[in-house]
Amino acid sequence: MKFYDRKDELAVLDKLNKQSKKTSCFTLLVGRRRLGKTALLMRMAQKQKHLYLFVSRQSEKLLCEQFQKEAKISLGFEIFGQTEHFKDLFEALLRAAEKTQYTLIIDEFQEFERINPAIFSQIQDLWDKYKNKVKLNFIVCGSIYSTLIKIFENSKEPLFGRLNSKIILKPFQVILLKEILKDHNKKYTSEDLLCLYMLTGGVPKYISLLMDSKSVSKNKMIDFVIKTDSLFLSEGKDLLISEFGKDYGTYFSILQLIANGKNTQSEIDSVIGKNTGAYLMNLEKEFALISRRKPLFSKPESRNGRWRIADNYLSFYFRFLYPNQTLIEQGQYELLKKIILKGYEQYSGFVLEDYFREKYIQSGKFTQAGAYWDNKGENEIDIIALDVLNKTAVIAEVKRNERKINLQQLTTKAQNLRKQLTEYKVEYESLSLTDM
Repeated sequence: MKFYDRKDELAVLDKLNKQSKKTSCFTLLVGRRRLGKTALLMRMAQKQKHLYLFVSRQSEKLLCEQFQKEAKISLGFEIFGQTEHFKDLFEALLRAAEKTQYTLIIDEFQEFERINPAIFSQIQDLWDKYKNKVKLNFIVCGSIYSTLIKIFENSKEPLFGRLNSKIILKPFQVILLKEILKDHNKKYTSEDLLCLYMLTGGVPKYISLLMDSKSVSKNKMIDFVIKTDSLFLSEGKDLLISEFGKDYGTYFSILQLIANGKNTQSEIDSVIGKNTGAYLMNLEKEFALISRRKPLFSKPESRNGRWRIADNYLSFYFRFLYPNQTLIEQGQYELLKKIILKGYEQYSGFVLEDYFREKYIQSGKFTQAGAYWDNKGENEIDIIALDVLNKTAVIAEVKRNERKINLQQLTTKAQNLRKQLTEYKVEYESLSLTDM
């Protein structure tokens, strides 16, 4: 699959590179695995003098030997003598930047914590010493969100306050999904588009796997996801075990419950058998895997919220794949497919609501978009999109089948919001697969 989008991120990276010709820059690029961080950085650096270093899990000595070789190949810069410690190699690279401007990229930066946690303090010491003397575009990136945020945003950590810039890479927007799918299947249907969004959530690697294999329709996508050697079958577990550590079992159980519609803490607690408040806070604040959706117009202190998994692939994984690990291990893929298809229509209906919420937000025409329900969890409205500048609002009902939408009933439910919308010009919309 060709390289798509990332114009804004490339513009920021280009600006930082130009700035580094006068003064050093230190940038963090962070995002979940499979978002194309390395591809983005390589595209940015392809016409520049750069050194790319990948932090693999091996001894510091072996890592430094590898880095020395790469420095010679990429920069023509030879570090004489055996360098067993990264601090010595990093200082040599900083000294080289006193004479020559270049970009230094360190990928999976958080892995230094496993190799030698003292490296972060050593980098801080050397950066403070040389940053005003070098012309270095220093970029570090990684995929374990919680660790990277701790390294750079915890005031007790040595690298706190050292960044010039932080880029958080996001999945592709829904409008780009349409472009990509059209490039590979000019006759795609709304069902195909919804399935692509449901399975990938806009994550480039997942999209690429499907497009490159010509899995460009709903049925072909599902077949690809559950085939014997599919990355999708184990990706959820592989992504998160390193994040969660020894508590992964409890976290996985919570995510499975949320994916199956148990989206309040009381519901989750009753199944898990203990107070899960701390786990939910970690999933939201530390790992950025779930978000708490509150009804629009609710007060900040309101507890009338519902948890949701923030990543479409992980939501699908914990709804259909993780609970059926036995079938996967036994190779019963046809039975797994039947289970997925049996729950597909109901599940994809909820995903369709997320699709349209994202579409409203990404359109640039609305300042807010969310859902509404009352304190009893009733009188639900799928989407309310607000333009607070022009005082316009859209209230929408979302169904897969447009014939099941009752706008009169929607208007009646919206009467509960008259106080909040007295100044707004309100439009009512019905949204279905045909409107994607």
